[in-house]
Order: sequence, then structure tokens, then C-alpha cells
Amino acid sequence: MSTGPWNSRPPSRNSRTPDLDKFLQGLRKRLKPWYSGGNFGPRAIALVTVVGLGIWAFSGIFRVQADEHGVVLRFGEINRLVQPGLHYHLPYPIELVVTPKVTRLNRVDIGMRLAGDTRRVAVGQVVPEEGLMLTGDENIIDVNFTVLWRVSPTPSGTTDYLFNVRNQEGTVTAVAESAMREVIGRSLLQPILTEGRQIAEGEVQELMQATLDNYGAGILVTQVQLQKVDPPQQVIDAFRDVQAARADAERV
Repeated sequence: MSTGPWNSRPPSRNSRTPDLDKFLQGLRKRLKPWYSGGNFGPRAIALVTVVGLGIWAFSGIFRVQADEHGVVLRFGEINRLVQPGLHYHLPYPIELVVTPKVTRLNRVDIGMRLAGDTRRVAVGQVVPEEGLMLTGDENIIDVNFTVLWRVSPTPSGTTDYLFNVRNQEGTVTAVAESAMREVIGRSLLQPILTEGRQIAEGEVQELMQATLDNYGAGILVTQVQLQKVDPPQQVIDAFRDVQAARADAERV
């Protein structure tokens, strides 16, 4: 007779199967020294305490990645800086570690939104309230530019970055827009549209760095890139006509 899985019989009660009652009785006897009267005894409480203290102590182990710096705070006050690698700090709430990305290159876009921008405006959208500026000869231009920045590599750069400025990206954005408006406001239109772009970029970068250093922001401005410098969209056709007429007059 076949003994396949579909016609197999259930095991007999007399077969050698583990006795659950005996197992539970044996387990109860082993645990009896740890409790009495249904409550945990002193030995059980001591064991739980030791295990809890061990877990709490091991929670202080942390790793700092290659692109990070570790700042250990003791009761909220800066205690020490640690370099990349495996380290230990006293468990929370005695000590806490913060690990900012210090080598990552960040960017903010002013006057437009490009891919990677975290502000709540659609990618590719123009932001005229940021980009429209007045030149020194009272012409309105639309300036779109990008600022690249990172945490300052100075000894105090990491701590300044963490604790002197609350919103680092927002601060960089505000300082960049203010600096560009100041540089554009003392420049003439024609140089800004042509050979004066690089000069304007350098002046904005220097002005931004001086302002951020004055704030103690712990931020290093690595580059300012002008993406677009044009008259406003509403008058760009008329502006091009004027430029063409001026070129014709000079040629004549």
C-alpha cells in the first residue's frame, strides 16, 4: 500500500513525541530559583539590571565616516572633536555625538530651481523675486546664479557650522542674494552682460565670504557661477533691438 503524503496516517498516540507537560515542568524547575511566589526575586532583578546596564553602556559606540567630523556634546556642551573611525562616548543622556558632512559640496540656486534643490519650488522654475536686480545705470536685469559651498576646514569650522547658525542653507541663500544685489547695483549693464561676468562672480564670492565669516557661520564659499544674465523676459525683445541698433551705429 502506498505511503505517500496524501494517504499517510496521523501518528499514533503511542509514538515517541515530546511531552509538553514534562517540558514545561522541567523549565519551571530551572527558573524557580529566580523567582518566588510568582514575582521576580533578587537574583532576577540583578540579572535584568546587569543586562540593561550592559546595553546602555554599549550604546555609546559610534562610527564617524570618512566625510564626517564627530562633535561630542557632554550635557549639551561641546566636549571634544573626533576624526573618522570607531569611537566611544558616554551613553545618552550624558554625552551625545553629532556628525555633520564636512567634505560634501553643497549648492544653492538663486533666481531659478535646478535638480537637487530642496526648496519647495518646481525644478526648472524661475523665481523673479530673487533674480530681478537693478544695475548701477538703472537698468533691470534678471540674474540667475549658483553658489557652491561646504563646511569650513578651519579648526573651529565644524563647531561654528553646527552652533552659530540655525539654518545654514537659508543663510547662504540670503547672503548670496544680498551680495549679488550689491555687486550688480554698483555695476553698469553692458559689462555685466559681456566681459564683466567673471569679475562680478569674484566680487560676490569675496563679499559672501566676508559676511559669513562675520557671522561665524563656519561656511566656505568655493565658487559663484552666473548661469544667466538677461533683461527681464517682458522687455528682452526690445532690449535686443536696442543692442542691434547700437551695434549698427558703431559699425557705421
